[in-house]
Amino acid sequence: MARPCKLVFWGTPQFAVPSLRYLLNADAVEVVGVVTQPDRRRGRGQQISPSPVKVIAQAAEVPLWQPERVKKDPQTLRALQNLQADAFVVVAYGQILSPEILSMPRLGCINSHASLLPKYRGAAPIQWAIYHGESQTGVTTMLMDAGMDTGAMLLRSTWPIGLLDNAQDLAQALAVQSGPLLADTLQQLDQGILEPQPQSESLATYAPLLHKPDFCLDWHRPALALHNQVRAFFPNALATFRHQTIKVLETWPLAEDWADQLPEEGRSLLAALPSAQGKPGEVVQVVKGQGPIVGTADGYLLIRGVQLAGKRPQSGWDFANGSRVGPEDILTNGG
Repeated sequence: MARPCKLVFWGTPQFAVPSLRYLLNADAVEVVGVVTQPDRRRGRGQQISPSPVKVIAQAAEVPLWQPERVKKDPQTLRALQNLQADAFVVVAYGQILSPEILSMPRLGCINSHASLLPKYRGAAPIQWAIYHGESQTGVTTMLMDAGMDTGAMLLRSTWPIGLLDNAQDLAQALAVQSGPLLADTLQQLDQGILEPQPQSESLATYAPLLHKPDFCLDWHRPALALHNQVRAFFPNALATFRHQTIKVLETWPLAEDWADQLPEEGRSLLAALPSAQGKPGEVVQVVKGQGPIVGTADGYLLIRGVQLAGKRPQSGWDFANGSRVGPEDILTNGG
């Protein structure tokens, strides 16, 4: 029986946890160490807390390193070199690996990236894929090089993006896909049956870090574009209501073009929509049990969920009731 492939796992957030769990239980690999970010202040209370990956590593009693800057930490670098791992597996670690680190393992450093490379290289592939209205995404494993997600591709798996999926939903689905794909990648690399495929630069697109202006809703955009923005940047899409900033958490775009992807209660609203286009941001109707319907540059948007400043998330209907939202109201651009 072939010996397991020895690997060091590099990761930090919750997205990386399903991959680590899967690899810890996979027969063909052995996790001999974990590298994660130092404990940070997290959550509303800003208490110093371990990363989600650290919690799993400690429970599994796997050797753990948390360097502040790994490429400038000689002690960690020596320890990693001494492990003589076959591969380093990287899932949302959060630091750039130096050429010295990239050259350490026999099989190389393997990254699991949440897009179908070469599309959406960068820090926020899930969010930007939804924002741009993609109907499909997935996970790609690749051999890391000195560039930003530019390494040769290994394996990929695809996943559909539904009209009502938000970034949180999609991240959970892709995180679960990542572990088995990494295990298959390692096994095939170790057996010498996997041929890395260079990425086509002509097809490359980018998914940069998110900034507050990205979250601001402009009601002069079409309904579908606004809906994609809300679900892409969940739970941070911003609008202004009665001079107060609110978060728009969930919407339904109301149009025949995508009626087949709406729930039945959404489809039933289409026949009752006003024949004349409402002004951008104007509340044209409040639907009992659902919420306000708002005009855009093209089409209508049902507000299904919001969060007022300092309050808990609430349904669109509770928002309409509690704030006495009516057809005279206007939502303006966020920020």
